[in-house]
Amino acid sequence: MLAGALAAGTKAIGLGIAVMNPYSVHVSELAMVAATAQEVSGGRFALGLGAGSEQFLGWAGIARERPLATTRSALAGLRALLGHPDVDEALLPEWFGPQSVLRFGLTRPVPVYIGAMGPKMLQMAGRHADGVLPLAYPPEYYAIARRQVLAGVAAAGRAAGDVDLPACFWVSLSDDAAAGRAALAEKLAYYGPSISAPMLAMAGLEPEDFAPAARLAHDGRGAAELIDDRMLSLGVAGDAGDVVARCRVLRRLGASHLSFGPPLGPDPVAAIRLLGEEVLPVLAEGGSPAGEWTGEAE
Repeated sequence: MLAGALAAGTKAIGLGIAVMNPYSVHVSELAMVAATAQEVSGGRFALGLGAGSEQFLGWAGIARERPLATTRSALAGLRALLGHPDVDEALLPEWFGPQSVLRFGLTRPVPVYIGAMGPKMLQMAGRHADGVLPLAYPPEYYAIARRQVLAGVAAAGRAAGDVDLPACFWVSLSDDAAAGRAALAEKLAYYGPSISAPMLAMAGLEPEDFAPAARLAHDGRGAAELIDDRMLSLGVAGDAGDVVARCRVLRRLGASHLSFGPPLGPDPVAAIRLLGEEVLPVLAEGGSPAGEWTGEAE
C-alpha cells in the first residue's frame, strides 16, 4: 500500500511516523519497520519515538518504567541500527551487541525524532536526536520547549541546525469556524486529563478541569459543550484566519517549521485543502516557515 501510494503521488513528499514507543514494540522491530519504510519511500522516511502515554499504556497493562532512560537507550539503539555513525555506545540498550545489525543495509540513515514535552526529555532530545517533536499545549509553549532543546544541543556541542525543531500543535480547521472549534473540543474532552499538569497550568487549567467532559467522552456521549475557550486555547481552532494568526505568533517565537496535528477539522480532507490553499500561502507571503500535517503527534 505504501509503495503504491508514493508511486501514485509524489517523488518529493516526506513520510513520517509520530510517535512510536519502546514499550509496546521492541526497538529491533521498530528499526525493521523504519528500514523498510525508508527503502520503499526512496529515502524519505523519518521515525518518531517517544515514551508514550502512561495512561494509555496502562490500559494495555504495560508499565511505563523509567521513561527518560528507556527512551534515551531506545533512541541510541535505533540510530545505531538505522545507519548513524555518531551514537554514544554507552547509551545503547543492554541487549545491543555486535550481532545487532539489520540484514540489509540502508542507502541513507533514517532520521529519528523524539516526541517530548517535559524539560528533561526535551534536553535529552537536543543532545541525541535528529529532530524533536515538542507537542505544545498551548502552541505558544513552543518558546519554552525550544529553549530546553537548544540547551541540550549546546551541552552536546552540536549546532542548532543539526536538530530539526518544528512547532507541533493540534489544529482544527474549517470554513465554518464553529465547526472547527467543536471538532477540537471533542478531542480535548477525551485527551485533556492526560495532558501534564505543568503544561495545563500555562493556560490556567488543571487535569481535573477536564474530568466531567472526559467521563462523557469515554462513555461515547457528546462532551464538546463542556470544553470552554480556555481549554480550546490548548490547540488552534477555527477558520483559516484563526490558524494564520496563531501561526504568526509561533513564527515570532522562533518557529521555522510548523507541524499541524489532528483532528485537523470536522472534515480532515477539507482541512488539509484549506491548509494548502488558504493558510500556507498566506504565511509564505510573510516569509513564514513551511508547514506539514501529521498523522498524529503524541
